[in-house]
Amino acid sequence: MSWVDYGMVVAFLVGMVLIGLHSKKNVKNAEDFYVAGGKVPWWLAGVSHHVTGYSGVVFVGYAGIAYATGTQIYFWWGMSIAIAVALGSIIIVPRWPRLRKFLGIQSPTEYLKKRYDTASQVVVAVAGIVSKLIDVGAKWASIGILVQGFTGIPFWVGVLSSALVSIYYMSVGGLIADLWTDFAQWVIQTVGGIVLFVGTLIFLKNEMNLGLFQAFQSLPAGHVSIFNPGRGQGSVTWSLFYFFVILLSYNGGTWSLATRFISSKDDKNAHKGALLSALLYLVWPLVVFTPMWLGPLVFSGWTQAEAAKNLFAALSKKFLPTGLIGLSLAAMYANTLSMCTSDCNTISAVITRDILPIFKKNIDQEGKEGLHLARVTTFVFMALTVIIGLINQKFGGVAGMILSWFAALLGPTAIPLLLGLFPAFKHCDGKAAILSTLGGFLVFVLTKAGALKLPPDLGLVMPTLVAFIVYCVVGFANKASGKKVPDEVETMLQHLGEKA
Repeated sequence: MSWVDYGMVVAFLVGMVLIGLHSKKNVKNAEDFYVAGGKVPWWLAGVSHHVTGYSGVVFVGYAGIAYATGTQIYFWWGMSIAIAVALGSIIIVPRWPRLRKFLGIQSPTEYLKKRYDTASQVVVAVAGIVSKLIDVGAKWASIGILVQGFTGIPFWVGVLSSALVSIYYMSVGGLIADLWTDFAQWVIQTVGGIVLFVGTLIFLKNEMNLGLFQAFQSLPAGHVSIFNPGRGQGSVTWSLFYFFVILLSYNGGTWSLATRFISSKDDKNAHKGALLSALLYLVWPLVVFTPMWLGPLVFSGWTQAEAAKNLFAALSKKFLPTGLIGLSLAAMYANTLSMCTSDCNTISAVITRDILPIFKKNIDQEGKEGLHLARVTTFVFMALTVIIGLINQKFGGVAGMILSWFAALLGPTAIPLLLGLFPAFKHCDGKAAILSTLGGFLVFVLTKAGALKLPPDLGLVMPTLVAFIVYCVVGFANKASGKKVPDEVETMLQHLGEKA
């Protein structure tokens, strides 16, 4: 890259720090730090939900998949998310701000103590933290790979430099800083993505005399399809199973995404924000993935692993002018920092509000002590995820960490968290929450250890499926035995169903 490109990256990082400093004046207590005072407008929540929903993983692991298999990834990823979030905007999303108003929660798992019991809250929270360590670690790894591809700088330097900037502005400015950096990052990402999209089309027209549709017709056989005709990734069964995971994840099973809805002004704003995010997921992946889908015409003969490591950087260097290469890298930084800092902020809320009070009584959650703990736990969790990112190959690389680790581990924690919001599952108590979470994790461990051999599509969803079955069976047994639902649970579920 030229000095102008490096200047663009430095300017972006400085901008993130300045946003954090500016946001600090609005952070007076833990509520401001974690949920921005519950005053987030729908358009900002929607943009932030969209930007937070993906990271540099898309431009590394998913870039390799797009290059090697073609358009299938749009249908099992981008379109699936759009449909899942649009559906969730009606049945799940409005319940999150109602929950904040009814119970005053600041973390997604905080309500579990009242819905089930303390033990259930701790089990779900700890299990979710473990899965998030893997997820966020993969995102740090992806930014390290991108920085190395663009600049030649060692992988670990890219990871640590991005983490240091993130730790600073997140620990200082909290969710408010995160939301505004999300918006700034969305603007950068949009400009960079459109320029790369147009640059790719101009190159194909000038060098190969191919229009957009002609270019897709020139791709290898099977690259323009909705589903993989076989088994495994991209197949019909795998895509359906993955949609179920996405439905849980993007409507609150991924805690940082739930925070966008919890922080909204009310249920109507949360609903509109979710619809905006769904629209962006329907359209924007088409722009992002098109250069990657057409990659085999420009760089032929690469393996999926080679494309994952090199494709996006190579496309940017080939098609973007000086200055915009740096902007493109800044856009990748943008996505990754957004998702990582959002996750770290939310995990900090879970640790500070749900776990630490069990061991240390009388913590002043709303005062200076709560704000200090918020910043410390944010720093510690982020540091642990950076370590995992640096050793990502031990977990199967970036794509493996996302698709075979986090996707499989998300369901067992999301089942009691999300289904507990609905009256239909009111008979599912603390025992159901604990057994379903532990059951799902046990299946994952047995699969990874080789004791339980399953096809890839079933292996992805089986932990979630087992957790769902266990949760429902225990609830049915409670109902059959006549076990009474606590009055406070009945009251809470009634309030969650009431529109503002």
